[in-house]
Formats: sequence, C-alpha cells, structure tokens
Amino acid sequence: MRNIRLLIEYDGTNYQGWQVQARGPTIQGVIEEKLRLVTGEEIHLIGSGRTDSGVHAFGQVANFKTKTGLDASSIQKALNALLPPDIAILRAEEVGEDFHARKQCASKVYEYRILNRDFRSAFYYGYAWYIPQPLDLERMKKATEILIGEHDFSSFRSVGTPTRTAVRRVIRAEWRKGREGLLRFEIEANGFLKQMVRSLVGTLVEVGKGKISPEQFRKIIESRDRKEAGPTAPAHGLFLREVKY
Repeated sequence: MRNIRLLIEYDGTNYQGWQVQARGPTIQGVIEEKLRLVTGEEIHLIGSGRTDSGVHAFGQVANFKTKTGLDASSIQKALNALLPPDIAILRAEEVGEDFHARKQCASKVYEYRILNRDFRSAFYYGYAWYIPQPLDLERMKKATEILIGEHDFSSFRSVGTPTRTAVRRVIRAEWRKGREGLLRFEIEANGFLKQMVRSLVGTLVEVGKGKISPEQFRKIIESRDRKEAGPTAPAHGLFLREVKY
C-alpha cells in the first residue's frame, strides 16, 4: 500500500465541517468521493484534525492509503479537476507508510480575522467577524501574552466535549493590525480543544471592548469554567493556517 499526503485549502462556508457525517456535505466526504472516482478504491482520508462547520483552511493536511499506480502529481491534477471550486489540493506527495496526519502533528497554527471599522465590507463578508465598535488592541495584546505556555483551557472549550485533558501548550499568540480595519489573531499550539480558538477570540474581544480587564482574563483561565469566559466568536472568521510536523 502507498501512503499519499495532501495539502488542502478550502472555504468552509458550504460544509458541515471536516468530518464525514449524515446531516450534510463535509470536506472529508467530498474529497473521499472524488478519490473513489480517481483510484477506483474505497478511501479513508485521515485529517490532521477536525474543523467545525463554516471554518476555512489554508493548509489542512491529510493522508490516505491506496494501491493505485497513479503518481502523486496525477492524483492532485485529477482531484482538482473533479472537486468543487471551494476545495483545492495544493500539493500531493507520496510519504512513508508510517506517516499519520493526526498522530504525528507537532503543532497547528490558526488565524482569526476581525473587521473592526464603522462600516461593513462586501468582500470580507464570510471571512471576517464584523465588529463596528472600536476595540482597544493594546489591551487585547496584553491579555494575549497571558496565553503563552502550558495552561488548562477548560474555560475555552465547547461544553460537553469529552477530552482526556484540557491542558495545551501555546507556543505563540499575537494580534496584527492590517489595512482597512482588519485585525488578525494568530495562535500556535501543540493542540486545540473544540471551539477553543473561537472562545478565546470572543473573550479577547470583550477585553478590547473594556468589559474584561487583562487581569480578569487571567482569572478566567484559572477558573477552568466556560461560563466565566466570553461568547464564542463566529466560525466564518477562523482559518486553519498551517499544520507542522
């Protein structure tokens, strides 16, 4: 059996997330369907992790096992010819048989985008959270510094989601201000809980609005209580930027 690794870009707007499920189209499901046509085999695609409904990706990584004689470049071209325009295979390559997209992941980088100005945009619609109220970016940056290191992130995960541990190590986290009121929050960690990034962003926005102080943000982390944190930011502003191995 050959092992093929894919680098995938997608617009998650029209999908019920990454993982195959019964109630609607998913990224994994659509790619597996096209792989069946390309290889003539039943294919199980292993992603580096799940993205929720409406979340986008610049660099999702996945792998699958196949007996096909097609080379990786031919698989990439065939998939891109068959896939809808909101999913693209940026790279396909044959890797060692032991490569596993999820188990061998060292860290992931997520980006969240906020459009912070007093008028909305027709072009950022669907790709950034529009907030007309001015945000204090310096306060948000000060609170963000608290995230660096190893913490229990129970306060920032979806309620009722079972995990072995809520402890994650944040390698870096930073805000960048772009043109036309676009704010970018980028965070790299060795793993993420369900809705963790969106919960963090929603709470940091409360800091930016002056409703929560940076010190209160620290106490929210220490509380390990989701009810203490802010709202969950909308899915459409979130992008899986990069998966590192």
